[in-house]
Amino acid sequence: MKRLFFLSSISAILLMTSCHKGGNGELTGVEKRGKYFEPSPLGMALIPGRSFNMGPGDQDVAYATAPTRTVDLASFWMDDTEITNNEYRQFVYWVRDSIARKMLGEQFEEFKISQDRKGNPIDPPILDWKRKLDWRNADYKDALEPMYYAGNDRLFGKKEIDPRKLNFSYSWVDLQQAARRQNSYDYTSQSYQGTVMDNLTGKVVPIESRSSFVMSEGVNVYPDTLVWIRDFSYAYNEPLTNKYFSHPGFDDYPVVGVTWRQAKAFCMWRTNFKNATLSERGDFAVQDYRLPSEAEWELAARGGLNNSMYPWGGYYTRSQTGCFLANFKPMRGNYSDDGGKATVKVATYDPNGYGLYDMAGNVAEWTITAYDESAYNFMHDLNPNFEQNALPDDPPAMKRKVIRGGSWKDIAYFIQVGTRTFEYQDTAKSYVGFRCVRSTFGDEFKSKK
Repeated sequence: MKRLFFLSSISAILLMTSCHKGGNGELTGVEKRGKYFEPSPLGMALIPGRSFNMGPGDQDVAYATAPTRTVDLASFWMDDTEITNNEYRQFVYWVRDSIARKMLGEQFEEFKISQDRKGNPIDPPILDWKRKLDWRNADYKDALEPMYYAGNDRLFGKKEIDPRKLNFSYSWVDLQQAARRQNSYDYTSQSYQGTVMDNLTGKVVPIESRSSFVMSEGVNVYPDTLVWIRDFSYAYNEPLTNKYFSHPGFDDYPVVGVTWRQAKAFCMWRTNFKNATLSERGDFAVQDYRLPSEAEWELAARGGLNNSMYPWGGYYTRSQTGCFLANFKPMRGNYSDDGGKATVKVATYDPNGYGLYDMAGNVAEWTITAYDESAYNFMHDLNPNFEQNALPDDPPAMKRKVIRGGSWKDIAYFIQVGTRTFEYQDTAKSYVGFRCVRSTFGDEFKSKK
């Protein structure tokens, strides 16, 4: 018995010493994993975390939209311009090509990979995502035919890809439902006791495993090009309807006609697109892109200035030389007096203190935050946000999402940094676009007080 105890003690000592060498038995942590370094992402500006007074400026009627409240936010990255037509088109083309590749993979072996780099078989084979697509290849014509308009849907007999078929499906983990105390794992019964609600149907089902928190969604990604006509009665906007998203002359203009759900899908695709590239290089740092919260958007729009009415500071929409500082609806409707009758190219006007362009005017921007008149009163003062999963059959009031910044069609009041308004999550407008943010980690970026 003593010999058995002695051998067990020796095994335990060897096990502990083999896990970590050195330290003389002191607490030193696991082996060093190298210093974390986060490079500056292309086309994004760092917004240092800080506290600020969130809410309307001093020219707002008292409590007309929301009270002023002090909140504190963590640092994050934000796109320095709105997402442009050309950038959003990359998303549309990726969805188009992925659908085509799956169709071709069902019929042509060259679009499949059956062996890995070491020659080991892959069963079942996977799609070769790096193989170049040749849309003019006669051999692929029949396989890709379902992607095009057919029969009476073809205008003037012209063969075009049907954008109604460009659907993007994605999944994510619903951390909000997973974090509820009643949904926690019960170590006594070794099971989950709570329920989870499906984000699409609203159906509530028992939690079976961690996979129960995985939500799935699909959305058509093509922007609504008819918004230029739909938004304005008794107006002639057909040229913009036909050309705004497709013509190269509008490549650097902000994308519009995108719903809140489409903007969310773009962020998810951008996340997957970036992380797939990092994974190929052996870098497994996950970088998640998302829509900004309302508070994040306002902090970024202020550009480091306290209690300013506009991103450039001051009380006026003109510079000292009399030039307008943003693209909005000046005076009594002289749209062109600021340099553009509708939208203009991104970064046409000077950036704010954080290097962000068009935080006032051009197009209003989606946020992830649900709109509620009293939200400022119940949101937390640390990283405040209020999200609401509105189902298709929910009343319209539950589908309201905060938009910020004002647009080319709005008067000066709506381009103030503290003004909040809303649009419905399932609607697209000719004056609403978006930009992405990404959280940052570590202590490299400390608050600037």
